[in-house]
Amino acid sequence: MSEPDELLTEIETLEAKLQEARASITRRFIGQERVVDLTLATLLCGGHGLLIGLPGLGKTRLVETVSTVMGLNGNRIQFTPDLMPADILGSEVLDTDADGTRAFRFIQGPIFCQLLMADEINRASPRTQSALLQAMQEREVTVAGETRALGTPFHVLATQNPIEQEGTYPLPEAQLDRFLFQIDVPYPNRDTERDILLATTGVEDAEAHEVFSGDELMAAQVLLRRMPVGESVVELILDLVRAFRPNGPDVADKVRDTVSWGPGPRAAQALMLAVRARAMLQGRLAPSADDVIDMALPVLSHRMQLTFAARARGDSLTELIETVAADLQAQPRAGAAA
Repeated sequence: MSEPDELLTEIETLEAKLQEARASITRRFIGQERVVDLTLATLLCGGHGLLIGLPGLGKTRLVETVSTVMGLNGNRIQFTPDLMPADILGSEVLDTDADGTRAFRFIQGPIFCQLLMADEINRASPRTQSALLQAMQEREVTVAGETRALGTPFHVLATQNPIEQEGTYPLPEAQLDRFLFQIDVPYPNRDTERDILLATTGVEDAEAHEVFSGDELMAAQVLLRRMPVGESVVELILDLVRAFRPNGPDVADKVRDTVSWGPGPRAAQALMLAVRARAMLQGRLAPSADDVIDMALPVLSHRMQLTFAARARGDSLTELIETVAADLQAQPRAGAAA
C-alpha cells in the first residue's frame, strides 16, 4: 500500500472513531455541533481552548464530558480572586519522619493531569493566571527551582463569562495567544433547547462512554501533522494572518483604521493545524481553502484588538475577519494551481 493510501486509510479509521466520540459527547451536551467540533479539533491539534459563553450554557458539562469520552485524566479549578499560584501548581511541605529527620516533599497541584478545566479563568489575578503560561507552552512547570513535566497529553480548556466585568482580570495578550481557539458558545436554538429540557429534567441523565485513550489521542495528533497541505492553502493562511497586521505594507485601509494589533506567527501555526483538524473530522485527506475561511474566526478573534476609536464606533471584529477572509478567498494567489 502506498503512503497516500495508507494515510487515507488511517484518516478514515480515525474519522469513524471521531464520529463515535462526537455522538457520545452530544448525548450529554445536546446540539451545538460547531462547539463540539471545535473542542475536538483543539485536542486533535494538541492545543488549548478558551470557551466563552453566558452562564448556564453547558461549558462545564462539555469539558467534563470530553474528558470522559477522550479517556483523559481531568481536573477542575474554580478560578477566584483569592486563588494563588501554589493552588494550581502545588507546593513543598516540610515532613518529619518517625526518627526526627526532616525533608521537603512536593505535593502536586491540580495542574498535574491530562485535561485541566480552568473555570472562569478571568476571575483570578494576573499573578495566578501567569502560573499557566509555562504549562500551556512547554507542558511543564517550575516550582521551588525544579522543573516538573505535566501529563501527556496535556490540554487546558478554560471558560470565561463575557458579560462579567466586576471582579475580573482580562487575560494578557501572551496568555490569549497560547489558546489555539476562542470557542464562542451561543444560546441554543428552540429545538435544541427543547431537547435539553426533556433530557436533563428527568430521573436519569444521559451518560457518555470512553471512545479514545490518551495514547490514541496522541497518535491522532501525530497523524494530523502528517496530513499534506496544498501550496494554495499555505499561501491563503499566510495572506490571511498578514492581512490583519496594521503596520504591514499592503494592508487594507479598513484594517489599518480599525486594528490596534494583529496576530503573530503563532496564529499561522494554529491555522495550519486547525485546517487539518477540520478536514480530519470530515474524513478528508487534505484541507482546502474553505477550511481556512471556516477556521479563521476561532483562530484569529482572540489574537487581535480593535483600536479605541473602532470600539467607540461599534465596529465588529467578527465582521472584519469574515469580510477580509472572504475577500482573500476570492483573490488568485501563487500556488493556486497546485
